[in-house]
Amino acid sequence: MTAFKVVCLVVLLFLGCVILMSTEIQSSQRNLESADSLFKAGKFADAENVYTEVLAEDSENFQAILRLGYIALLSNRLDDAQEWLTKAIEPRLEEKGPKSLLAEVFYRQDDFQHAAPLIRAIDKETMAKKLESFKGIAPYQIESKVDVTSVKFVIIDPLPVVQVRVNGSKEVNFLIDTGGSELVIDAEFAKEVGALQFGPDVGTFAGGKRAAYHHGRIDSLILGEFVVKNVPVHIHNVRQFSKPIFGGTRIDGIIGTVLLYHFIPTLDYPNGELILRRRTNENLQRLEQEAKEKKYIVVPFWMAGDHYMVAWGTVNKSQPMLFFVDTGLAGGGFTCPESTIKEARIKLLEDQAGEGIGAGGKVKVIPFVVDELTFGDAKEHNVQGLYISGPFPLENVFGFRIGGLISHGFFMPYALTFDFVGMRYFLKRKE
Repeated sequence: MTAFKVVCLVVLLFLGCVILMSTEIQSSQRNLESADSLFKAGKFADAENVYTEVLAEDSENFQAILRLGYIALLSNRLDDAQEWLTKAIEPRLEEKGPKSLLAEVFYRQDDFQHAAPLIRAIDKETMAKKLESFKGIAPYQIESKVDVTSVKFVIIDPLPVVQVRVNGSKEVNFLIDTGGSELVIDAEFAKEVGALQFGPDVGTFAGGKRAAYHHGRIDSLILGEFVVKNVPVHIHNVRQFSKPIFGGTRIDGIIGTVLLYHFIPTLDYPNGELILRRRTNENLQRLEQEAKEKKYIVVPFWMAGDHYMVAWGTVNKSQPMLFFVDTGLAGGGFTCPESTIKEARIKLLEDQAGEGIGAGGKVKVIPFVVDELTFGDAKEHNVQGLYISGPFPLENVFGFRIGGLISHGFFMPYALTFDFVGMRYFLKRKE
């Protein structure tokens, strides 16, 4: 073979490699764009499959690694999430996104000592101090001689309220709201019971309004026959809801999703009670068996952040969209952004507009009626809706669209049970 032929062969081989690499890069990019589109649409399982294909072609692809960690977190597969997110942090130490997600992984496991430095790295100093205060103390330590307890609602409508004791106090009223994260206690009540306080923070609430709250900790919370020790809390002006929402019945706190997460909880609206089961395999198996025998409706869900549970539903026969399950919309079963109002052709009753109150202050509220609202296979008609004027901050904040918020008015005919292990809701409708 002549030298010229050898050179030509080498050039051809080189060009072939370049073309092959270019084709692989293009294929990987197409797959990444496809996976991103699926993720934004809330099709997490399909997105996960395609991100895995991306990594088969490009094993160091940051976006694919990060999203696989995020999807695992949304699905509460915390070991998988930790593995992926740790890998995502290593090459980009300056990125706050992976740190925020990994902090959530540790936080959900009550591993506050590993969560705290990550929380500090994303500029949440006060929360980091609160978590660090649990050094040598087990948070959410549940003490009881029973596996299951029930607490009667003292009020069911406009929102369920139960009586609890905090740090050995007398019985006080706490409303239940899955739109809340940690346990919330009123600012004055916090002083009365000697809650530890670590400083202020700022949150975004209904209508996009921002307001300050404080981070704190209490020694104990008694719910029925359960004593929960060492509980992190948010401290806020809760008593402001007493008169406008509850007709003067004093409300001293809010039970949010983070506390409920430590149980297998049921909001049994027809029987007017909160049922709490220890989060054990035996209790979960009994629930599954009962659900199978009595043909409960089962709806899968995902969870972003510390409490933003989302599941599929439709409004007025719309295309399926993800709804945030926030049971704390007093007087309503549904609210949504302007985009969903238009998509579902919802007619706002402007002549009945009024004023409501959220944690961030007063908001303009316009009522409407949803002809048909579905949540998985659960379906209700003529559901009272409330359009809250102003931004709907949750619509795109998590990287996927949330089309609405499904709430109290929809769930009133049901016993609604949360399974944070299998990430499922069980709905038993009143017969």
